[in-house]
Amino acid sequence: MSAHLKQDEPDTRNLLDDMVQGIIGKPLARPDGLGKVTGTAPYAAEYPIADCLEGVLVTAPFTKGTIKGVHKDSVLSMPGVVAVIDDKRLTARAAQGGAGEAPAQPAREVGYFGQPIALVVAESFEQARDAAKHLTFEYRAENVADVPLDPERTDAEPQDGATRQGDLAQAMSQAAHSVDVTYTTEGHSSAAMEPHAAIAQWDGQKLTVHASLQMPNYNISELADALGLEEDQVRLIARYVGGGFGSKLGISEEAVAASIAAMELERPVRVVLSRQQVFQTIMRRSETSQRFRLAADENGRLTGFGHEARVSQLPGESFAEPVLQSSEFLYGGENRLLQLEVARIHRMTAGSVRAPGEAVGMPALESAMDMLAEEVGIDPVELRLRNIPECHPVNGLPYSSRKLAECLEQGAEAFGWDHGPRKPRQRREGEWWIGTGMASAARVHNIAEARARVTLKPDGTALVETDMTDIGTGTYSIVGQVTGEMLGLPMDRVLVDLGDTDFPRGPGSGGSWGASSICSAVFVACEDLRATLAKKAGVSAEELKLKDGGVIGGASLVELLDGEELSVEGHYEPGAVEDDFTASGYGAFFAQVRVNRFTGETRVDRMLGAYGFGRVLNAKTARSQCLGGIVWSIGAALTEALLFDPVDGHIANCDLAEYHVPVNRDVPDLEVIMVEERDPAASPIQAKGVGELGMCGGAAAIGNAIYNACGARVLGFPMTPDRVIAAMPE
Repeated sequence: MSAHLKQDEPDTRNLLDDMVQGIIGKPLARPDGLGKVTGTAPYAAEYPIADCLEGVLVTAPFTKGTIKGVHKDSVLSMPGVVAVIDDKRLTARAAQGGAGEAPAQPAREVGYFGQPIALVVAESFEQARDAAKHLTFEYRAENVADVPLDPERTDAEPQDGATRQGDLAQAMSQAAHSVDVTYTTEGHSSAAMEPHAAIAQWDGQKLTVHASLQMPNYNISELADALGLEEDQVRLIARYVGGGFGSKLGISEEAVAASIAAMELERPVRVVLSRQQVFQTIMRRSETSQRFRLAADENGRLTGFGHEARVSQLPGESFAEPVLQSSEFLYGGENRLLQLEVARIHRMTAGSVRAPGEAVGMPALESAMDMLAEEVGIDPVELRLRNIPECHPVNGLPYSSRKLAECLEQGAEAFGWDHGPRKPRQRREGEWWIGTGMASAARVHNIAEARARVTLKPDGTALVETDMTDIGTGTYSIVGQVTGEMLGLPMDRVLVDLGDTDFPRGPGSGGSWGASSICSAVFVACEDLRATLAKKAGVSAEELKLKDGGVIGGASLVELLDGEELSVEGHYEPGAVEDDFTASGYGAFFAQVRVNRFTGETRVDRMLGAYGFGRVLNAKTARSQCLGGIVWSIGAALTEALLFDPVDGHIANCDLAEYHVPVNRDVPDLEVIMVEERDPAASPIQAKGVGELGMCGGAAAIGNAIYNACGARVLGFPMTPDRVIAAMPE
C-alpha cells in the first residue's frame, strides 16, 4: 500500500500533538551509537568483500591543460599491479548533488591542480600507492601566468536575481547613521572525519557500490548517468557515513573510479582517497568579499540595506556560494541592493560546505551590524530587535514562524549579557583583554520530497526502510521515535534500516531538510497504518490510542494483526504552502573571549547559542547538532582557511595538520537553548532544520567580542593573531 501527502496548507493541529507514548522530543540515545563507538558499524571502506582489489588515484600536477597520454607500461610490471585505468570519465569533477546527472566530464581536460587523471589498481593498497607515484604520462600545460587564479584580480560575472528596491545611495547620504564596510572570508574545507571511499562490485548485470554518500536518492542517478547504465542496474549502500558537511552531496571521483575499474576488471575494487586528495580534489567553500552598506535613522532603524558579494568558481560550473540568502529577509530597510558576482578561476570546484551561504554571509553581516550598533550608540541586541520586519521586506510574504526575538532575549538573559554602554578595553586580567559579543542566527528552511516504507510485523514490531542516510546527525534515532510515537511502540520494538537504494527514495542528508522531510514521509505512512488498525479495533482513527504495543484499554498489536503483515509506503511532497510563507530557522549567539595584548591570540572562554527551529524531534541529537555548529563557528572565526599557492593554485594546507579545525582545547563549555516552537507551515511534523543553523552567525559573535575586548576591528575571517595584532590600537 502507499499513502501520499502534498502539503498545500499548514497543519495547525498535528496528530503528534495528541500522542501518548511520550517519545517525540525526548533525549534518547542513538540506536547506532554502540556500533559506532565500538568500531563494529561498517563504514564505506570497511565491508569485508572477498577478492577485492585496491585502487589509488593519480592526480594532475599542473593547473590547466590536456592529458596527451598515459604510459601504463611504466607501472604494469611492478609487483601486484593489475591495471591502469585512464578512462576519460576519471577526469570528471565532483557532482554538487541534487541534479541527478553525471558530473561535468571534460575529455582529458584538466581545470585545476589535483584533478584525477588515472587510477592504478593492484592487489594491495601499498602496491597501488607505490605504482601511482611512479606512473608517467604526457600532458600539455598552459602557461600558468595566463591562467586566472586570484578572484580579486579576475573579472566577475553578475548573477541573475539581484534585489534592487528604492534608492540605497540616497538612503546612505541622508542617513543619521551609516556603515560602509567590506569583510572577507577565506575558503573552507568540509574536513569530514571519514575520507571519501567506495567499494564497487559488478556481476555483469548489476553494479553494487558501498560508498560514503549524503544523498543516495540523487547519487544513483548521477552514477548511472556517468557509467551509461540504467538506474535499476545500480545499487548504492551507505548505512553509516562519517560526516559529509556537503562534500558527499554528489557522486565523486572515488565512486566513479571504483565502478569503472570493477566493471572493466570484473573484480571488486576499493578506492579510498588520501586526506590530501580529499582536500585537493573534492571541493571547497569559496572565499568571499562582501560589502555592506547599512543606513539607519536616529533610532537605529534601518532605512537602507546593501549587501554585495564576490565569490569564485571554476569555469562552466553553475553553483555560486549563496551568501545573500539570509540578507534577503532577516532585517528591514526599504532601500535595498543585494547583488552576487562570480569570478571564474582555476581552483578546485567550489561547492556546498555546511550551511552554504549563511555560514560566511551571516558572520560578515552580523559584524557590520555590530559596527552599526556602535555608530548609533545602542545595545547590539536592541539594534536587532528594532530591525525585525513584520513581513519579508521585498516580497511581503508572512513568516511561517519566527523566534528571533525570543532567541535574542532568552539567550541574553541566560548568558548574562550586559545591556549597558559598550566600549572596548574595559576589562583586563593580566596580559589578557576580556570582552563579549553577540550575533543573530538565521538559516533558510528547506524541505524535499521523501518516501519511506513502514511495515508492521505479525509479532508487533515495526520496520522502517528508506535510502535516507545518517551522516552523524541522528536519523536512526528520530525516524524510530516518530514511528514509535505514531504506532505506540517502545523504541526496542522499532528497527530502522537506512542508506540502501533498494529502499524507497528519501530526501537525502543536505541543506538541513533531511529530518523534517523523511520524518514527514514516516508520519504519512504511520497515519495510514493507524487508520487500518483503528478499523481492526472498531474505533475511529481519531479515537485510536496506542501505547506500549497495543490499544489503550484494548487488544495488543499482535492480536490486532492476527498474523498479518501491514506495509505502507509514505510519500511526502512539498506543496503550495511553500509559496505562501517565508520559512527559516532563527537564533542568537553570545560569546566571551580573551585576547592576549602582546600576541593577539584569542581564546573563547564561553559561548551560548539559542535557537528556534520548530518541533524538537530528539533533544539530545538536536543539541549535539547545535554544539557542532558552535564549534564550526569557532573554526570559522579563528583558525579555518584554505591557503592556495599563488603560482599554480594548489592547496598548501591540504591536511588536518595544517588546516586548523578547532580541537578539544579550543572549545570551552558551550550552552545550548532550544526555544520551544511549532511551525505548521514548515512541514507536516512542524519541524525545521537545525544542523546548519547552529553555525550561521556564530563567528561574528566571536569577532565582535574580540573588538569589545581589545579594540581590534578585524575585517577578515579567520581572525588569526597576526590580523588581530595589526588591527589592535596602540
